[in-house]
Amino acid sequence: MADFIVPSTHRPDTDAQHRLKGPIHAQRHVRVVCIGAGASGLLMAYKLQKHFTNYSLQVYEKNQEVSGTWFENKYPGCACDVPSHNYTWSFEPKLDWSAVYAGSKEIFAYFNDFARKYGLHKYVKTQHQVVKAEWNKEKGGYDVQVKDLSSGQIVDDHCDILVNASGILNNWQWPAIPGLDKYKGTLLHTANWDENIDLKGRHVGLIGNGSSGIQVLPTIQPHVQKVTTFIREPTWVSPVQGLEQHVFSEHEKFEFATKPGALVEYRKNIERGLNGQFGIFLKNSNINSETEAYFRQQMTDKLHNEYLEERLIPNWHVGCRRLTPGVGYLEALGKPNVETVYGEINEITERGCLCDNGQEYPVDVLICATGFNTSFKPRFPVINPAGENLQDVWAKEPRSYLGVAAADFPNYLIFLGPNCPIGNGPVLSAIECQADYMCKLIDRFQTHNISTFSPKSEAIDDFLQFKDDFMKRTVWHDACRSWYKSLGPDGPVTALWPGSTLHYIEALMEVRHDDWDVKYNGNRFAWLGNGYSQTEIDPTADWAYYIRDKDDDEPLSRLRKLKEINRSGTVAAAKAVSFTGRATDEPEKGGESKL
Repeated sequence: MADFIVPSTHRPDTDAQHRLKGPIHAQRHVRVVCIGAGASGLLMAYKLQKHFTNYSLQVYEKNQEVSGTWFENKYPGCACDVPSHNYTWSFEPKLDWSAVYAGSKEIFAYFNDFARKYGLHKYVKTQHQVVKAEWNKEKGGYDVQVKDLSSGQIVDDHCDILVNASGILNNWQWPAIPGLDKYKGTLLHTANWDENIDLKGRHVGLIGNGSSGIQVLPTIQPHVQKVTTFIREPTWVSPVQGLEQHVFSEHEKFEFATKPGALVEYRKNIERGLNGQFGIFLKNSNINSETEAYFRQQMTDKLHNEYLEERLIPNWHVGCRRLTPGVGYLEALGKPNVETVYGEINEITERGCLCDNGQEYPVDVLICATGFNTSFKPRFPVINPAGENLQDVWAKEPRSYLGVAAADFPNYLIFLGPNCPIGNGPVLSAIECQADYMCKLIDRFQTHNISTFSPKSEAIDDFLQFKDDFMKRTVWHDACRSWYKSLGPDGPVTALWPGSTLHYIEALMEVRHDDWDVKYNGNRFAWLGNGYSQTEIDPTADWAYYIRDKDDDEPLSRLRKLKEINRSGTVAAAKAVSFTGRATDEPEKGGESKL
C-alpha cells in the first residue's frame, strides 16, 4: 500500500471526512510561511526539511542575502560576545574559527555555508519583506502580503502556519535626540554601516556604550585623528574569567580538525562554563559577588583613571545589562586621542553634539551605536480572527507563552519572543529547542484534524505572574537601563526567561497541551481514520515490532528520560548548583563557590 496523505484543503468538513478513508495520523499538506532567513529562519527550514513530508515552505527575507543580523552588521569590530565554537548549532561545528570571539564576516559565512550545505536557499526569497499578515476567516490560515523590494510590487501568499523569525536585534533605530536631521557631517548607524566611508584621520563622535559601541571604539581608535565618545551611563565591561579573547593557532585548528573528540570536548567545556554562569544573575549568590569583584578589579586596572572609574563602573549588580567582554575597550578609553564625555546629549547640531554640560562637541563623523527597537512588537500588522493587531495588543507590554506564541493569535509561532533565554546563557541552544517545540506543534496539526491552536490567555497570565515573581530575585530586576526591560528601568523584565538556558530546554521538551486552546475540523477523533495503523500501510515495516526478548522501551517518566538525554553519570567533575545559585562540589553538602 502507498502512503495515505490527506490532500491540501481548507474546507473543515472535507478534511475530517477524508481522514476517515485513511489510516490513523494521516498527514495532510501543510503550508508554512517563515519571516526571516537569519539563524532562526534557516534552522526552521533545516528542521522541516529533515523531519517532514507533505509540506511546503516559503521563507521571506528582506535582505539581499541570508544570515540576518550577521549579513546586516558590518561595522568596524563587529563580533559576537559568545565564544565562536559555541555560536554554532549543536550538531554543526565549524573547525576553523579564527578566535574565541569571531568577527561578523566569519559568522555570516558560517550561516551562509550552513544554508548552502543543506540546500536551504531554495526555500528563501530574498529582497522580499512581509508587510502584513491577516487571518482568513473563511478558509483559515493567514493571508500574507509581501513587498518585492526589487520591483516594489506586492505579492500575495497564504499559509496554514505563520512563523516569525525576524529576530529581536534586527529593527535598528536612530537615537531619540532632537536635531539629528540637522547634522551636516557624515552620519552613520552601526547596524546600517556604509563600508565606503573612510574614517582615517578624521574626528569621530561615537554615541553609546552598549555592545556595538564597545566593539567599535578600540577598532577605530588607532586609525582616526580623534574619537569623542558620548556615554550616559555606566556598564560592566570584562570577559568572564576563563573566556578571554584568544586567537587560535594553526596547530590548534589542525587538532580541532584531525584529533578525534578534541573539538567536541572543547565545545562541551565551553558550553558547560556558559551554562554554569546562571548563578551570576541571581542576587546574593556567591558567584554574583565574586564575579562583580572580579569585574570591578578588571575595570579599575584597565581604566587607570579615577574620573572614568567613578562614572563607568556601575553601582548595580553585574548582569543587569548584558555582559560584554569588551576586548580592548577600557584600554582604548585611556588613549591620548580619545575623549570621554559623560552625561546626556541635549541636542544634535549642524556641527556635532550639544551636551548637558553646556558644551558643543564638533565632529566630522557621528556614529550612532544606539541599538534596536526591542519592544517585541512585530514590524508589520498581524491580524487575528477578531480583527486585533498584535502590534496594538503588545503596545503596552509584550505577553508571550514561553517566548514562542501569543494568546488569540492562532497558528502563529515566534522565535526569540518575549521572555525567552536570549541573555540567560547559550542562545543558539535555546533557538534549537524552540524549533523542536514548533515542529511538535506542526506535526500534531498535520496529523490531526486541527483547525487552530494558540496558547490560552490564562496560561500566559500564570506564566507572567511566575516570571515577575521570579525576576525579583535576579539582578535583571535592578533599576538599570537595559533592552531587557522594554518598558523602562523600573518596568518588568520583558526579554529574559525566568531561569537558565538548560531550564528553558527542559521546560520545552514536551508540549503542555492543557495550556493550548485547540479547535478541530469536525469530530476531534476523525484522525483515527479507517481503523488501520501507519505500520500496516508500510510493507517494509515489522508488523510485530513490539515482540522482543528483553524490555528495551524508552523511559516513560520524565526524570528517567532526561537522565538518558543528559547522559547523567558520565561527567565525573561537574559541579552541582544549589537552589540559591551557589556552585558547589556536592549538592547536599554545599562548599566553597567557584566561578
